[in-house]
Amino acid sequence: MSLPRVAIVGRPNVGKSSILNMLARAKVSIVDPTPGVTRDRVTVVVELDGPTMTEPRRLAEVVDTGGFGVYTADYARFDDAGEDLHTLTNQIEAQITAAVDQADLILFVIDSQDGITTLDETVAELLRKRVTGKGNRNIPVQVVANKVDSERWEPHAYEAAALGFGEPLLLGAKNNFHRRHFLDALYAMLPETATQRDPDPEMRVALVGRRNAGKSSFVNALAGEPRCIVSEIAGTTRDAIDVKFEIDGRSMVAIDTAGVRKRSKFADRVEHWAFERCQQAIVRADCVLLLIDSTQKITAVDKRLGAAVLDQFKPCVIVVTKWDLADGRKNKQGKVVTIEDYQKYIEKELPGMSFCPIVFTSAAESVGLREAMSTAYKLFEQAQQRITTSKMNDMMREILAERGPTSKLGTKVKILYTTQVRITPPTILLVVNHPDLFTDDYQRYMLNRLRERVPFDEVPIRLIIRERQRAELDDLLSGRHKREREAQQAAALLVDEHNAPIEIDLGDDDDDSEDLMIDT
Repeated sequence: MSLPRVAIVGRPNVGKSSILNMLARAKVSIVDPTPGVTRDRVTVVVELDGPTMTEPRRLAEVVDTGGFGVYTADYARFDDAGEDLHTLTNQIEAQITAAVDQADLILFVIDSQDGITTLDETVAELLRKRVTGKGNRNIPVQVVANKVDSERWEPHAYEAAALGFGEPLLLGAKNNFHRRHFLDALYAMLPETATQRDPDPEMRVALVGRRNAGKSSFVNALAGEPRCIVSEIAGTTRDAIDVKFEIDGRSMVAIDTAGVRKRSKFADRVEHWAFERCQQAIVRADCVLLLIDSTQKITAVDKRLGAAVLDQFKPCVIVVTKWDLADGRKNKQGKVVTIEDYQKYIEKELPGMSFCPIVFTSAAESVGLREAMSTAYKLFEQAQQRITTSKMNDMMREILAERGPTSKLGTKVKILYTTQVRITPPTILLVVNHPDLFTDDYQRYMLNRLRERVPFDEVPIRLIIRERQRAELDDLLSGRHKREREAQQAAALLVDEHNAPIEIDLGDDDDDSEDLMIDT
């Protein structure tokens, strides 16, 4: 069965995202006092314990929405948006309406320290219109008086009963005041049958790219509904938005991230946090779609995002967006730019990603979207392939025989042992006699030759060069123990398990977007 949906709604800055983060036991939504921080619907599945902690846990899909009247509440901050401001406001409130219409329970959040405001009353009236007159389905509304951070604010909180939805639940989400009572009450509102989690998705795909590269349009076209706000105002996605869908019977999650630009152009701390979410999404993902806007030049930010994906050894599909707008355009020489021309352009600008598949798409025309996701799934499967140790040793001997590393006078280079010690990413360990001779250039050569022989040629391959070490490992790696699994386990001890936190260097060089003019 599908999980019950709980929508968190309210005017800006009443603590909706703080409540979601408390329920999820993690920082899922960006929390900031600036109205308008949450612009899309952020969804997370939460598990709630019963009052005595012995009852079966109940599950719910909780949706954090943007604030009603966000731009009316703080219009000056968005003056530079011009005429698009009204459209964006309507899009945000349409997202809220969609969340309400799909909900089984609505948590209407107010700020107990501010008291009931005119905008709270407006939200209450809108809710009354949305939750009634829908046949037999009347959606229950529970008012949550948030920011009750001490007993001092409790009398103020009960003023929320005047909104007409019954007695409010009191909560101080940031400091966990009244937390247990709130959770017990929410547990009681969920159906007893909400105890079974939906199956985990087969694959998580992160969509990353510069601002306004078409990520949200891509996700919306896949999901079949306007889940993310699409606007010509760059930066209208702030959180990393998880959207579940199925393709060819496979359950997947697409993670739509905030668009990225140079650090020097970050407008505020919210943009810094959104950028961190982009980095986290890359780490979480099984595969990454790097979206390149075909109507703009490839910039330093595009290149650094690509490098960040490869640094995490994530399978990557380069998705060329808005091809319907670029197809047929001419370059500086007046020649019409073809798909082949653009592929060469990408290979020139992103040389380290030459093994990554390229898919041309148009979200507006729904072209190439399924191909992009199917390609991502193909890479996901490739990254899980494993090659036997004997076959891997044969491959490496062939590569070494074709061309060995440049050796010092009188030095004979030997690969003593080779084995695949990991999948996702495929990780190859080479135990050699002189690791210093395996330079970066020679390792690139080895990887290129290896890709011609392995079944995972379109995903990053991690190559680890180690010198022969302890005697007990020597016995295993030299083949004295016949069991290959033991040899692989011993070899894995040589792998450096430390993975440094991802940090994308966006730089501050001049890489402003320009209309695409390809030299071919």
